[in-house]
Amino acid sequence: MTRLGGAWQNWARSVSIRPQRIEFPRTVGAVRRAVQSAAARGLRVKAVGSGHSFTAIAAAPGVLLDLTDLSGIVDVDRERSRVRLLAGTRLHRIPSLLAPYGLAMQNLGDIDRQSISGAISTGTHGTGARFGGIATQVVGATLVTADGELLTVDENENPELLPAVALGLGALGVLVDVTIQCVPAFVLHAVERPEPLGDVLDSLDERAEGSDHFEFYWFPHTERAMTKTNTRLPESAPRHPLSPVGKWVDDTLVGSALHQVACSVARMLPATVPAINGTSVRVWGDREFTDLSHRVFATSRTVRFREMEYALPAEKVRSAFDALRVLIDERGWRISFPVEVRFAAADQLWMSTAHGRDSGYIAVHRYWREDPTEYFEAVEEIMVAHGGRPHWGKMHTLDAGVLRERYPRFDDFVGLRDRLDPNRMFQNAYLERVLGE
Repeated sequence: MTRLGGAWQNWARSVSIRPQRIEFPRTVGAVRRAVQSAAARGLRVKAVGSGHSFTAIAAAPGVLLDLTDLSGIVDVDRERSRVRLLAGTRLHRIPSLLAPYGLAMQNLGDIDRQSISGAISTGTHGTGARFGGIATQVVGATLVTADGELLTVDENENPELLPAVALGLGALGVLVDVTIQCVPAFVLHAVERPEPLGDVLDSLDERAEGSDHFEFYWFPHTERAMTKTNTRLPESAPRHPLSPVGKWVDDTLVGSALHQVACSVARMLPATVPAINGTSVRVWGDREFTDLSHRVFATSRTVRFREMEYALPAEKVRSAFDALRVLIDERGWRISFPVEVRFAAADQLWMSTAHGRDSGYIAVHRYWREDPTEYFEAVEEIMVAHGGRPHWGKMHTLDAGVLRERYPRFDDFVGLRDRLDPNRMFQNAYLERVLGE
């Protein structure tokens, strides 16, 4: 289906654009025809999944390809636990698709609304010092290149391109399917509790390295951290999931409805933020349960916000976090949204924020009706000074001149883009800024 005109905006309402055409391809062939048609008209093309990126990485002034209908399983390699998925498949649908085969994705982030292609293309990750981002689970992919042809990348065809294509920023072509290396289904034992912030920071390395999945949230203006520790167990392990009522109270009533009220009040009355945050750490996150992995990894996020996240060398997370705390105090800001800290293993994907180094991630947020500029730019200075690399799908101001110095394979990636898309058919303003013209 094709629609002329019409506005498109992302989930965070930080990007809005009016493409000349919006198309909804249902088949790989339809994607190819759309790219060929756009090329004949001299229009640029961008594919979009759920629009959950906070940056304009998917903004399409020419032709926007909405891949919502390009969804589902293509085939399954039972022997090797590999599943080939159409690019528009939403992460929250994948567990039910994998369940009949007794499989699961190795790791997930805490939001599952994204499409699989969008998640890998922007470097979406979860937490776990021994686990990489979602793109590290990709063992094959097919994309439509600028000439409308199919390029297969896997262990048999063009294997040297996989470290670039698995996390391609949407700059190399339109992904139409990806093959994921899955693992046997498993459960997670989750322990979520408030703890003294000082205790968490003093044992941060031990917690990150000694846990399968560890992260913490800190509400500014408090001395408490909300810790989340998940331990992997076989699927046969006894499950003690949250009760429906308890889950509704924690995630819907407290995590969504009351948090929405708190953010609205804090926006109108900034002086109330310390008291609101103090209350939040008393009512949130004190629970223990065991459930299927995807039910533990992902949480519901209905309060709209903007986010910036930087990947740092793991050993620099503590000093950067301490500098962030000092910054907030010195500026006298009232920050109602928590700061999030997570971890990931080093990988060899060319444009991965964890390329070549074990990494820790510090993410800052603002309620979507608040201007994040001053806060984000000041935090960004700290992250850059600590060797940070910005998450591709979250707000930042860096450009190609700075990013080239932070990615050893940056020029290799740009060279591949030059070869696959010499006329910049898949370019937009964001990619021009971060990759160069």
